Amino acid sequence: MSNLELIKSLIYDVPDFPKAGVTFKDITPLLASPEGFQATVEALIEGAPERIDVVVGMEARGFIFAAPVALALKAGFVPVRKPGKLPRAVYEESFALEYGHETLTVHRDAIKPGSRVMVVDDVLATGGTISATAGLLRQLGAELVHVGVVLELGYLHGAQRLLDDGIDTCTPVLTV
Repeated sequence: MSNLELIKSLIYDVPDFPKAGVTFKDITPLLASPEGFQATVEALIEGAPERIDVVVGMEARGFIFAAPVALALKAGFVPVRKPGKLPRAVYEESFALEYGHETLTVHRDAIKPGSRVMVVDDVLATGGTISATAGLLRQLGAELVHVGVVLELGYLHGAQRLLDDGIDTCTPVLTV
């Protein structure tokens, strides 16, 4: 079995979660498999361009993948959180999800202006989370140089939204 087949076999569909009509992609079996988790992190690293200063991961599942990618790239890790989770002054961005609305925040001093940033997340669905994160990076004066995602839900056209928002470098490990 190839690494991509292994990764795909460890992501389960959960229909009607968190609400009717949504098919949730459950990555907990992937995380429970040392081989699957390692193959996923390695695939994200392979897609990274040279010289990344900071890897950003979004709450909550993006943290899981972004932190080991940051370590492997010898880069810093910065968490992007939901409101009320960060203790100091923050920037914030609101956006629509495929099943609601959300706001993300980052510390105002989390990333130095001009830093080369890679964003890592588990799923690219409609593109709202990554686009909002890109907005936070603009507020910080950072340069978004690459996005890596574990799974792209191609039928939701999130990659097109990223392109429409000027984000032209996104590498999914898998696309469904």
